[in-house]
Amino acid sequence: MTHLLSIVLLLLKIRTRKSCAGGGDGGISLKTQELYVVVFATRYLDLFTKYISFYNTVMKLVFLGSSIGIVWYMRYHKVVKQTYNREDDTFRYLFLVVPCFVLALFVNYEFTPIEVLWTFSLYLEAVAILPQLVLLQRSRNIDNLTGNYVFLLGAYRALYLINWIYRFFVENNQFRWIPWLSGILQTAIYTDFFYYYIRR
Repeated sequence: MTHLLSIVLLLLKIRTRKSCAGGGDGGISLKTQELYVVVFATRYLDLFTKYISFYNTVMKLVFLGSSIGIVWYMRYHKVVKQTYNREDDTFRYLFLVVPCFVLALFVNYEFTPIEVLWTFSLYLEAVAILPQLVLLQRSRNIDNLTGNYVFLLGAYRALYLINWIYRFFVENNQFRWIPWLSGILQTAIYTDFFYYYIRR
């Protein structure tokens, strides 16, 4: 729910303010949003092959659709695209995509296209927030909505780790090390932001 709330907060900010800019020159990183589209598109390929539940299907479609919607607003909406900070959002995301894909080819549970892409999505999600954090670091002036959005994304991953620990002890002691390691890395990336967010 914290993940969903972060996306709702971001969409509300963009739709109501007709802006993706922050309080200073920072704002929302299009690079991070595009990486999340790649994450969800590669993770949810099982929508076409496996039905888990109505809730699961709806949530996958919501995350994929909302991520595509955010990117569309930032790239093509005649007002919103004018507020995007291209000058500071210069992170080269190929430096994230290529290593994550190569790692997924060699370190996965099963060498099948869907499994490799699912693993790639875990690796990429762990680092997808980096362009956003770099953009915020450059601007040094974070508006409340952008700060809350990033905080909720980090809280989602931290709560996910707690969920995994709980499930490890309650559900047959299953330890899936790829999601655990990528989740720990992702949470660690947020720690500096958490520190300054809480101090502020």
